[in-house]
Amino acid sequence: MASDSTIEECRRHVDSLLESRDHSGLRKTSYPSNSLRFLQHLSSQEIQNDKPLQAKIKLKIIIVGAGLGGLSTAIALQRRGHTVTVFERAPELGEVGAGIQIPPNSSRLLLKWGLLPFLEGKQNEPAAIRMRRWQDGSVVGLTQLVPDFKEKFGAPYYVVHRANLQLAMYRMAADLGVEIRTGAGVKTYSDEGSRVVLDNGRVEEADLVVGADGIKSEARKVVLGGEDQPPHKAGFAAYRAMVDAEKMRDDPDVSWLLDSPGQNLWVGDKRHVMTYTIAGGKSFNMVLSHPEDSDPSTWRQETAVADMKAHFQGWDPQLFKVIKMIEETLKWPLLSGKPLKRWVSSSCNLLVLGDAAHPMVPYMSEGAAMAVEDGAALAEVLSLITSHNQLQFALGVFERVRILRTGQMQEASLVNGKLWHFADGPEQRARDVAMKAEVEGRPVIESPNQWSDPVTQRWAYGYDAEKEVADAWKDFVGEGSKL
Repeated sequence: MASDSTIEECRRHVDSLLESRDHSGLRKTSYPSNSLRFLQHLSSQEIQNDKPLQAKIKLKIIIVGAGLGGLSTAIALQRRGHTVTVFERAPELGEVGAGIQIPPNSSRLLLKWGLLPFLEGKQNEPAAIRMRRWQDGSVVGLTQLVPDFKEKFGAPYYVVHRANLQLAMYRMAADLGVEIRTGAGVKTYSDEGSRVVLDNGRVEEADLVVGADGIKSEARKVVLGGEDQPPHKAGFAAYRAMVDAEKMRDDPDVSWLLDSPGQNLWVGDKRHVMTYTIAGGKSFNMVLSHPEDSDPSTWRQETAVADMKAHFQGWDPQLFKVIKMIEETLKWPLLSGKPLKRWVSSSCNLLVLGDAAHPMVPYMSEGAAMAVEDGAALAEVLSLITSHNQLQFALGVFERVRILRTGQMQEASLVNGKLWHFADGPEQRARDVAMKAEVEGRPVIESPNQWSDPVTQRWAYGYDAEKEVADAWKDFVGEGSKL
């Protein structure tokens, strides 16, 4: 068992190493970005499956939760030679939701792992992201994804139905030999040993327990010593819906949204609408964000369609025509969280990752991507240890690297919401002028569009989760640690 002083010493040491690294870029945010500089002006090739480095110390690992974070972590760990068992409370897998985006920082990992055949062509690759004015749909921002992102970051930008991605991960994990037990909820976690107690009273033990149990995580409470830090309401909610593409294809006013594959984002005062096709072009995915502070328990889903239309009355007539085609929708609260002070329990028997560790609003489309990075980083650092005694140090390195990265992405996501949600006025006009170069196809030096800003792009999409944690481990080992 690790002592509190040992793990705290590791945390302080890694934090100091990370702070000493050169993270060039705008310092108005804690992550590298030039996307806010316009406000200063205003005021004055496919990746093939590889053979990964096998862990020298093979561990028995329990993962709680078979969502995207749990399954991606299971895949990453099993590929390295560990023995992984996933416990999932639901009797069968079935992700709710609709479309999800897979940016290059996560698609690079998934493709390297060999996930592509399991997706069976269900993924789409949008050509571009067009930011549009709320009132008339005119293009005010443009991010070219094809071929730019593959050329810059070595991996594509995909969109896919969340359920299709989860099923692909499930099939791949099972193919690798991961044991996935559904209908097996975890009742309690223990910080005194790497074990969990299931709802049926059965005790399961391992070398390490990973809590990937979502925003209502019970594991997080144990990691934080009994004082939970749940996510807070972000002041917004989102309607998620899908429209049958065939219904749109028959209407010349909106069929162009299907003919030009890409993502379209309408932005306006405290609201936005994100759209793209999924399911091989058969479904038109829509996410409609709006202000909402009320308690979700008071929401009436049966009136959601009418409420949604009222929120976007007066927006671009072509967009609103598609909104009127929506027959059913679900309203979801948008939650965010502050970085946790730790992800690893004091005994180093239990850790959290994914939404349990870093809930964020979806405005950078990086929530699931961060969970994939978590799994990759954990598998990488555990492959580098050469004795069981090093496990506590490896977990400490993993924790500090991932807290920094995911905390910055939480911040970037909130910043994006502010950039999108300007009311018509000086800030909105300055933002749109600052994005004019990308719309006109001129070289982009900086942009309030974080998807286009070169500095933010490199930070977000060029990030290599495996390399970052491996470098931090080498720094830790080489800086006079007690290994």
